[in-house]
Amino acid sequence: MRERRLLGGIWIAMVVALLDQLSKGFFLKLMAAAAGPRYLCDHFNLVMVWNKGVSFGLLQQADARHALMAFTMLVMAALLLWLGRATSKMQVIAIGAIFGGAAGNLLDRIIYGAVADFFDVHAFGYHWPAFNVADAAICGGVALLLLDSWRSGRRQRAAIAK
Repeated sequence: MRERRLLGGIWIAMVVALLDQLSKGFFLKLMAAAAGPRYLCDHFNLVMVWNKGVSFGLLQQADARHALMAFTMLVMAALLLWLGRATSKMQVIAIGAIFGGAAGNLLDRIIYGAVADFFDVHAFGYHWPAFNVADAAICGGVALLLLDSWRSGRRQRAAIAK
């Protein structure tokens, strides 16, 4: 069972990383042909942003690239260990999504020296930082882990109450 969940998480990670890299290849070509941001609707545009740092543009220094790559690899190793100990299907899906997103962004850092971000969501005068498929998978995976933890806590409290 443990090996099956581990393989399932690795498959999810590979699919996420592949979708991320395919989407980046598509959007890099699309945005190279565009003379600037592409308006899609009132709250969503396509933009071209090279993020040399981490979330919200932190750690943009040139010398941080290798440290970020090493940190990402350490996180990915920890995720693999966690995946091997996953206790639910939701954890397997979540960890696989996070691992795949981390792998996709790591590939960008290796190939381009920065992460390519394209999606620009905005509403009520606020712009979220530009993001990509890998970032969405990481956020979705974290949300699933939180949901799984909440559900697990509810089950434990219900069992104690009996």
